[in-house]
Amino acid sequence: HEHEHPHPHADHEHDHHTGHEHAHHHHTGQRGLNDISRLITDSGLPAAVQHTSLEIFRKLAAAEAKVHGIPVEEVHFHEVGAVDSILDIVGAAVGLHYFDVEQVYASALPLGSGQVNTQHGLLPLPAPATLELLRMAQAPVVPSPASQEMITPTGAAILASLATFSQPEMTLQRVGMGAGRRDLDWPNVLRVMIGDARQAQESHIELESNIDDMNPQVFGHVMAHLFQAGALDVYFTPIYMKKNRPATRLSVIARREDEQVLSDLLLRETSTLGVRVRSIWRHEAQREMRRVTTRFGDVSVKVKSLAGDVIQVTPEYDDCVRLAEEASVPVLQVIQETAAAGLALLHPARP
Repeated sequence: HEHEHPHPHADHEHDHHTGHEHAHHHHTGQRGLNDISRLITDSGLPAAVQHTSLEIFRKLAAAEAKVHGIPVEEVHFHEVGAVDSILDIVGAAVGLHYFDVEQVYASALPLGSGQVNTQHGLLPLPAPATLELLRMAQAPVVPSPASQEMITPTGAAILASLATFSQPEMTLQRVGMGAGRRDLDWPNVLRVMIGDARQAQESHIELESNIDDMNPQVFGHVMAHLFQAGALDVYFTPIYMKKNRPATRLSVIARREDEQVLSDLLLRETSTLGVRVRSIWRHEAQREMRRVTTRFGDVSVKVKSLAGDVIQVTPEYDDCVRLAEEASVPVLQVIQETAAAGLALLHPARP
């Protein structure tokens, strides 16, 4: 499942004296990271929820330690702030576990301005710990006219620990919305969308470039590197370009997540100045490799299935060539006998 979290805690109306800027002064009513860790590990929460909660708290404590210039062990959360943070952080972990979310995504975060009064005095917004968390996560930020706290340290810690800052392709299943109590000049809402990536159609891409000024010997080398980098298919098409100049169109079929690596490879290892990218989708049959026995030896075959029925069995050519050379027979003979042996794997098609 995929989960888009556009920005954290849209205007959480917390008391800043006890909430977001966590102190490291030692007095009663404070909990350190070890205290909170024990609370979580001694709870009856599922192991996955505990792991996620502890990861977020450690990230928050690391940011607080950095901005205060102290060891993580000396970071203490004020009592009310600790309760706030426990509810927010453990609640987020419980929600992700409950909905079986596999990956969290977030949009760019609003970088406003203004000041807030904390136990450390007047501080600029976003708060120092918030900025440190966003820096740690390399989070993208966008200008915002907000002069109130739109990103809290707790919210930033959740995203810094869990989120990828991009917009995923997914089929939407659920949408949730929470509204802040302040009236702003724009919708003061936080939206969460849950969807299924497995149903997203545009799961593949085609990269393409026309090349008319490169030594053709290089193309084979580039093809090998593209396959090593995850390309599903690479092919060349002869074309004519401007001034009737013979050229080659280099095409790559790939998974969407490999786009950056493969486009960088093309720009680095060929003479092209640009790479075109298109979204595509594929209707795929199921496939698996099996072994069949022939009088020449065992041969791997690719078994193709549709809706649970085996509809085609294709001998692996390299195996057939090897056995044909060993037996000194034509490779076509080995292919034909392997295909005949593979007929036993076929299932009758459903009506």
